[in-house]
Amino acid sequence: MENNQKAGLNRRSVLGGAAAAAGALGATAVASPAVAGRGGGRDHGPGPREYVLTGGYVLSMDPAVGDLDGGDVHVKDGRIVAVGRDLRARAARIDVRGTIVMPGLVDTHWHLWTTLFRSMSSSSPATAYFALNVANGVRALPSDLYQGARLALVDALNSGVTTVNDWSHNLRSPDHADANLRAHREIGLRGRFSYGTPQGYPGTSVIDLDDIARVKREWFDSGRLPLMHLGLAGRPPGLVGEAVFRPEYDAARALGLPVSYHANSTRAQGALEMVRQLGEQDMLGPDTQLIHALYTTEAERAAIRDTGASVSISPMSELLIGYGISPVKDMVDSNVLLTLSVDTLSLVGSADMWAVMRLTTGLHRGVSEQELSINTRRVLQMATLDAATSLGLGDVTGSLTPGKRADVVMVRRHDVAMAPVIDVANSLTLAAGAENVDTVIVDGRFRKRGGRLLGIDTERVVRGTEQAIAALLAR
Repeated sequence: MENNQKAGLNRRSVLGGAAAAAGALGATAVASPAVAGRGGGRDHGPGPREYVLTGGYVLSMDPAVGDLDGGDVHVKDGRIVAVGRDLRARAARIDVRGTIVMPGLVDTHWHLWTTLFRSMSSSSPATAYFALNVANGVRALPSDLYQGARLALVDALNSGVTTVNDWSHNLRSPDHADANLRAHREIGLRGRFSYGTPQGYPGTSVIDLDDIARVKREWFDSGRLPLMHLGLAGRPPGLVGEAVFRPEYDAARALGLPVSYHANSTRAQGALEMVRQLGEQDMLGPDTQLIHALYTTEAERAAIRDTGASVSISPMSELLIGYGISPVKDMVDSNVLLTLSVDTLSLVGSADMWAVMRLTTGLHRGVSEQELSINTRRVLQMATLDAATSLGLGDVTGSLTPGKRADVVMVRRHDVAMAPVIDVANSLTLAAGAENVDTVIVDGRFRKRGGRLLGIDTERVVRGTEQAIAALLAR
């Protein structure tokens, strides 16, 4: 947003199988080819380079693959080789019975750096969201952006998010950008880094286009972030004038970068018809993402759909900041490519995308005044395949499809808060939470297993963030 008790046998089988596989093949570093965040990356966790996940309930999110109770997923060098039953492969076999095996969640709009001041918003005028962002933003050191982004990425990984669009709107200097990007390199999720203007930046000044080109050259063209690609977190017509939005957009497109805009977020912005203006400026297309877009006309939604642009809504933050009710039904009825996000933890507190899916389902049914207006599988699609598609990664992640990269989440079926699981899509959307996420795999590498993050000193991460916010507030 811009300006329990576990099923012992099943859990032991998951952990035991995984541990045996890792011991058999060793913890290997797999170097895979990568282009613009679409391929493999450097090793981020232990485990075999080739394995078969066996016996889980596979929710593939691919209609051609379907759902497989007691299915297998074959992974080699970070790529999904096959999905089916009783797969034969000369590879480590990892027993994942008792889990739902699904694609990793994709968050399409998250101001990671604001996790530094998690849950601080909205207790007084001085801590209203935008005031808090500016006050903390102008004092933020490069290390503060690193600490906030790193904590957010660890939180994302823990909750089952494997891809994120980091809408970074406080890049005060090249050092700030580099510090933020170091957090991505250290934690290693897939996604997009959307380069944005700093807090308090004049609406009459163009973003630092030279530094965007530098970041592209030094971080992305060089392959330092093989699972990420670069984008522009821009400012749309109505927020800034043509002398600003036009050169920013043109420079981004010249560099081959996708663009993202907060647009029509409030009633006042809706009256400006920012989306219409973007269309008139020929700035809507498959590489254009619109954030919030609560107040759009039917014609604007048709333009979004027809140009192939997408919309990312943040139902929790949009309620808490007082924007209004997220237009889930309107967007779905208009066949807009609709995706979900947590937005900012300074306002919403939690990185739980499962809760966002729950709320999204309820908003559609509540506005429709109809219990059956939308099913939970459709909402799961918003947070997986549709979200990946909106970020230009639909052929890379978002579903368990042979040929795609192995971004996989396993959710325990026998936890007190989940059991009994009868309708799998319903259980995931209406009951699951981060605490039920047993295993997370990013690009074929195990990053969480048995409910524990691997290779991350969480105490150190938390301590670093706490020290950083204390120092910032003292300043």
